[in-house]
Amino acid sequence: MKKKTTLRFFIIAFAFWGFTSFCPEDNWQNLLDKDLSHWNIYLSYKHTNAYNGDQLKDNDGQVIEPVGYNQNVNNVFSVSEQNGIPVLRISGEYYGCIFTKNNFRNYHLKLKVEWGDKKWEPRKDKLMDSGLLYHSRGECGVDYWRSWMLSQEFQIMEGHMGDYWAIANSAIDVRAFPQEGTMNSVAGHNEPFISLGGKSGRDAFCLRSADYESEKGNWTTLELICFEGQSLHIVNGKVVMVLKNSRYVTEDGSQPLNSGKIQIQSEAAEVFFKDIKIKAIDNLPNHYAKYFED
Repeated sequence: MKKKTTLRFFIIAFAFWGFTSFCPEDNWQNLLDKDLSHWNIYLSYKHTNAYNGDQLKDNDGQVIEPVGYNQNVNNVFSVSEQNGIPVLRISGEYYGCIFTKNNFRNYHLKLKVEWGDKKWEPRKDKLMDSGLLYHSRGECGVDYWRSWMLSQEFQIMEGHMGDYWAIANSAIDVRAFPQEGTMNSVAGHNEPFISLGGKSGRDAFCLRSADYESEKGNWTTLELICFEGQSLHIVNGKVVMVLKNSRYVTEDGSQPLNSGKIQIQSEAAEVFFKDIKIKAIDNLPNHYAKYFED
């Protein structure tokens, strides 16, 4: 009887192991470890309230150089373990980012985010801010804040999880109510696609459709799905932005922007990330593809 019970246990255990080993969950690649081995670092400046987009100069009129690549000044980016799980802390003291060493195209990205308590100038009296930048390419420092690559932004901000920003000369089409006067464009899943950024004549910004952020002190789960220039911003399981025709605009016209590195911003606020993982996809599942149907 004991031998049969033991055999039955091993059969069940093997069957379970086989299922979990070949189930889709195992296709996820973990992007966060204690050494940040999947990431590079870029830091620019400690910006102040006086910053207006101009090149920073010292009192003698000499250009102030950014901190640069892979110089983790004051440990802006650090990883600790909580219950055996690596957790990334971004202090926000300097503007900048971590960015993946690899390029990605057609993928599903997941992560969890939670706010800290510390804020820095120029955001001491503003909402806590960070961001997930995708399809990133070129050098860092080409944006207004001289800190990030050309890319598309999945906004990470208090009360604004999932907003869209065009970074540098990127552009995209979003299902949204168009802006009117001083009012921003607002995502609407049943609305036609409108162009934002580039030479669209509209601001390079769109508000998410609704607020699904977790209460402060709790983790918020964010998902980004990208497939052939289409993307979805998802907050705690809810789609908040539907985008397509990702591109960047130059004097010679528009070029596709559908692959690249992933950046996570340091933007004058303390923020924590964990469970950062990604998997390749070869199509959009039907329950997501429907958002792009006419």
